[in-house]
Amino acid sequence: MTGVQEQPSANARKAATAARMYDYYLGGIHNFPADREAAEAVIAQFPFIRDAARANRGFVAAAARFLAESGIKQYLDVGSGIPTVDNVHTIVRGPQPDARVVYVDLDPVAVAEGLEILAGDERAVAVRGDLLQPRAILEHPEVRRVLDLGRPVGLILAAVLHFVPDHATAEAVTAELLAALPPGSYLVVSHTATESFTMIGRSPAAEDVYQRRTATPGTVRTRAEVERLFAGLELVEPGVVWAQQWAPGTAADQPQPAGPGGIWAGVGRKP
Repeated sequence: MTGVQEQPSANARKAATAARMYDYYLGGIHNFPADREAAEAVIAQFPFIRDAARANRGFVAAAARFLAESGIKQYLDVGSGIPTVDNVHTIVRGPQPDARVVYVDLDPVAVAEGLEILAGDERAVAVRGDLLQPRAILEHPEVRRVLDLGRPVGLILAAVLHFVPDHATAEAVTAELLAALPPGSYLVVSHTATESFTMIGRSPAAEDVYQRRTATPGTVRTRAEVERLFAGLELVEPGVVWAQQWAPGTAADQPQPAGPGGIWAGVGRKP
């Protein structure tokens, strides 16, 4: 694994992307100068962004482990970014050694890096896909090769739906993906919180970073709006709570404020 090669003549022309900025927040090596510059601009305004990214990643790891321990052997991680830090396929293969994982991202560099990381692994792949085109994702030849959509799948939409600003569209693409999966499948969602996450849409500086420097403008949502993404599913206790507070089977108490940079997180099962 070589990471992103430092070739100034080529990399200087590459615009920042949310996937590679997220990799930078997590301490990864798969990012370009433009990503680091954009990420540092956000960090300067919101020093908590790294903690928020790590809380989100911790939730994804805990949720993936829970799904694997519940018997799920297939995973579709949409908006995965670059699978380097606490990647899903490594986590789920503890309880499920034969688990199959498809990583989907819009960023071609994230996909290329993912393919390099997964080289030689016939049960995991990275593909390019747009969350706004769920049918194309579901019909992708590599998705069909790796996953059997007639058997339960863990659908992971972690820190990606906030890049779908329209609420109705976010609900619709989530529902379309779930509709293609059989009963016993799970949905894993994390999302920036209106209640405490003031980064997107409330700061001109942050809005400039995400809407002008990248191709992925975003939004925040309330706890109630995130809960609606689980319509028709059985929420796993504790329901939708702060990412750092999520643990399967714990009491669904009213979550206390998480402070700046809160991330709502939850897991639901398709009955």
